[in-house]
Order: sequence, then C-alpha cells, then structure tokens
Amino acid sequence: MASQLPAFPRTIFTIVEPISLIGGFLGPFINPSWFIASQLDTPSDILSSSYDDNARLVALQLGNCYGLLFLLGVAVLYTTTELKVVRNYLIALWIADISHVGVTCYLLGPDRALDVGSWNAVTWGNVGFTTFLCLTRTFYLVGLFGPDRQVAAPVSKKKA
Repeated sequence: MASQLPAFPRTIFTIVEPISLIGGFLGPFINPSWFIASQLDTPSDILSSSYDDNARLVALQLGNCYGLLFLLGVAVLYTTTELKVVRNYLIALWIADISHVGVTCYLLGPDRALDVGSWNAVTWGNVGFTTFLCLTRTFYLVGLFGPDRQVAAPVSKKKA
C-alpha cells in the first residue's frame, strides 16, 4: 500500500531508506574494526584489530539488525494492502529514529554532536540521515506532503 503514499515520502521510504539499510548491513560485515571505530569517530591509530570478540559480535549483530530492518521494510511497504499497517510501521520507525539519534548524540557529547563539520560518514548516517528520515516521517504523519492517494474501489457487476 506504499503506492498510496505521496511521491516524496514514497520514494524515501521504499527506495532510499532500503538502500541505506543495505549499507548499514554491509559495513560491519566488510570491516568490523572500521565500523566499530567509526561509531564515535575514534582516531585511526587505534583502528587496528584491538577490538575483542565481544565488540566484533555486537557490530556484526547490529549489521544483522540493519539487514532485518531492510527485509521488514520491503515486506511491509511492498506487500501490505492496508495503509494503517504502513502508518503504524512508520510510527514505530519514527520512535526508533528519535532514540537512535538521541543515544548517538549523547555518546558523542555536545561538542562533537554539534561540530557537524567533523562528522565522519557513520555519524552522518547515524545523526544526519536518520534526522532526515525522522523529519520526513513527521511531515508525512502530520499531513504536510498532502493526503494519501485513495485507491478506487473495485466496481462490482450486479447480476441482472
């Protein structure tokens, strides 16, 4: 039923966000040490394999969660026939967006969180892109993109 969404949020939620989730899935699997170090912009001199198995496991599980979110998003947005399900899915993601950005900014600390010019790619994803997604969800949910398109009810033929 994502086809009923206005064009901009439909494009963001059905194309752009799933692609970003694939990126979130691949990052820790391709290079777990880089992924771990990039979470809080750790200096590259400690980017070695100094992370223990616990840290690598958490990074890989986080990557797995991104993969799961990709699969759930595709399943909900491309298969449901109820707009109510899509809206509830987007509300759940909206709540998760807020906690995701909040936790990241809290651990970055106010100085690094506000120093946008020093953010690395992962921080841009965790804070910048997630804030964009949250605002897009907010604007959609309050109706700023316009109404959802209505699906024409099927015409039934009456027997003569």
